Amino acid sequence: MMLKTFVHQRKDITEEELLEYNAFCQLLPGASSTQTLTLIGYKRGRLPLAVLTLLIWILPASILMGALSFLLSFIERNNIATDVFKFIQPMAVGFLAFASLRAFTLVVRNRTARLIMVFSMIVTYYFFKTPWIFPIVIVLGGLITSFTGREPGRQQTIPYRPIKWGNLVIFFSIFLISGILSEVSRKQEWENRKAFNLFENQYRFGSIVFGGGDVLIPMMYEQYVVRPTSAKIQRQNQNVIRMDQEEFLTGAGVVRAIPGPVFSIASFVGGVALKNSGDRMQFIGCIIGAIGIFLPSALLVLFFYPVWQNLQRYKGIYRSLKGINAAVVGIMAASTVFLTRDISLIDAMDGRVLSMLQISVIIITFLMLMFTRIPAPIIALGCLLLGWIL
Repeated sequence: MMLKTFVHQRKDITEEELLEYNAFCQLLPGASSTQTLTLIGYKRGRLPLAVLTLLIWILPASILMGALSFLLSFIERNNIATDVFKFIQPMAVGFLAFASLRAFTLVVRNRTARLIMVFSMIVTYYFFKTPWIFPIVIVLGGLITSFTGREPGRQQTIPYRPIKWGNLVIFFSIFLISGILSEVSRKQEWENRKAFNLFENQYRFGSIVFGGGDVLIPMMYEQYVVRPTSAKIQRQNQNVIRMDQEEFLTGAGVVRAIPGPVFSIASFVGGVALKNSGDRMQFIGCIIGAIGIFLPSALLVLFFYPVWQNLQRYKGIYRSLKGINAAVVGIMAASTVFLTRDISLIDAMDGRVLSMLQISVIIITFLMLMFTRIPAPIIALGCLLLGWIL
């Protein structure tokens, strides 16, 4: 769509520039599609148009996902049956399984990449409750191919681009300040401490997530669903932000059915995280979630693009990308298995035949994505209809 609109129709950029923007944004943490569009806006109108482009791109999906958090709250307060959503959750896992396979066929093409993927998958699965396992395996994957790869990189002469350090200073300042405020609010039990915790969590995710929304969803799942149930958190921090597995996976499924970036799920998560503090705080939570997740993406892409242009001639930059991508595929595969296990075990403990139906929806969603051209919104509507019928 970007190629058709910005290259062929509007001629804002050339095809070579678009491919370069896309490759560069894959190297950065954050929302790759959002960063690519931000760069296109920056090229045509510098910072003002870049900011406007970013807002126009993220607002529709963020508004819809924020509204979903209010809808689920309304359903919960009025004791309305939510069976209509029960197959949206396994559908989300089916999407993740398909994304994992598609990424595997695109980036895992040699023995080293396969080994990195398998290692990342095993380690991530067994240490899924440790948040820092994600960046650790990504960095290791990049280092391995940086030192073992044979790609020549670009050797042509590229003019030096001046580096503007302001964006990086802002990025790290916000990272540091949000972390301090989050920890202080937790220890001193501030009244609105969850708002500070929420922003720190979302900003951290936006700063370290490689691989787009398909990796962001497992990391959020670990933070808000799995981690709060651990013995340590139960013992030390009862007031931690937590979400039910069902409502989180409902959001993860619905975000596939709407246009816009998958990162807009942050607006939904923010609303659900603060729903018990009243409608006003829930609305603020939607805003915090969206700003927290997209802000680091914008700051990083605007700072690192000149750096990237200066470093393109170095071989290690190109080599590391292959290892990073292989590690990301391993994380996605591990997350698929972990989420599938959670869904089937919980339904089995509830003593329902629903477990087999859930697994069937995961498989059918995967096969439909693999062998048909049915759009994602149609699959989501089908799952909603199935939940209503059954």
